[in-house]
Amino acid sequence: MTLPDHDGNLLRAPLPQDRIALDPGFGTRFMLFVDTEEEFDWDAPFSRTGHGVTVIEGMARGQAYFAAAGVKPIYVTDYPVVDDDRAAGMMGQWLADGAADIGAHLHPWVNPPHVEAVNAANSYVGFLPEAVERAKLEALCQRIEARFGRRPIAYRAGRYGVGPNSARLLEAAGFRLDTSVRSRFDYSKQHGPDFHGLPQNPYWAGPTRSLVELPLSTAFVGLLRGGGERLYRRALAMGPLAGALSRARMLSRVPLTPEGVPAQEAMVAIDALIEEGVRVLNLSFHSPTLAPGHTPYVRDESDRDAFYGWWDRVLAHLARRGVRAASLDQLLAAVPPRTMACKAA
Repeated sequence: MTLPDHDGNLLRAPLPQDRIALDPGFGTRFMLFVDTEEEFDWDAPFSRTGHGVTVIEGMARGQAYFAAAGVKPIYVTDYPVVDDDRAAGMMGQWLADGAADIGAHLHPWVNPPHVEAVNAANSYVGFLPEAVERAKLEALCQRIEARFGRRPIAYRAGRYGVGPNSARLLEAAGFRLDTSVRSRFDYSKQHGPDFHGLPQNPYWAGPTRSLVELPLSTAFVGLLRGGGERLYRRALAMGPLAGALSRARMLSRVPLTPEGVPAQEAMVAIDALIEEGVRVLNLSFHSPTLAPGHTPYVRDESDRDAFYGWWDRVLAHLARRGVRAASLDQLLAAVPPRTMACKAA
């Protein structure tokens, strides 16, 4: 099959034939990706130093909670974490037990080779020179393979920072799935990618279409949600209007994360996404949130209790809606071969 003129760039909307029709038996499922990264001051300038990997006990508690709930997280993991002996040993045991999967997560400012200036623009690895992005990605893959005995097949760029070369580089590095596209968000004013207009359901990406893109899940909710992304972007351009619409419960953008999103809003968003026909609800959070004092979302023990309370409510709601957890292997098994997708297109 000859593909039309589209290089599989993750910043471009997929072609109609690149949409993936998952196996009907897969149903509607949810997955959990944990951005597993060093702790650093989110309000300070980016720095190669001054970070730590100390939330080991918090991560262990989180893993025990999700395992008991029947959820197999995918820990997309960055260089400082995989380079830490305690963290790598603990996560390696989860992998050996079949309780979790390990993917890759690239923070360029702490990932070798250290050749670029450290600043906000360079925090998006996909906008670095192609050779630098490739070298950093390979260094991370090699470190993960050395620690865990296998190269990663799932990827999320730090700060969702994929760029025009990322899909091609991920294909060449052997990745099978990317989950960097944060549909319905635009980071272009922060030097980053603009994901407006991109799908919520999985699709093929990369020049040979061997890379599955699984976008993070975000819903529009409220009385005006039928206006969708176009209306929301117009409201954002008018300054305070977007906030006013949200407070009036007319139109809000709700990502599926416990970080800054009340459980009730997340449940409404889940219902909206199911109504849209989204087959894979992609939930996520950052690993430093699992211990108090490292992110704005869990500042103390009461916040951590609230974090687990959020999951209690949201997991119960998913169960009521008949949405079960899916592992990385289960998702990939539900993806038809690309040749079949071409013949059907």
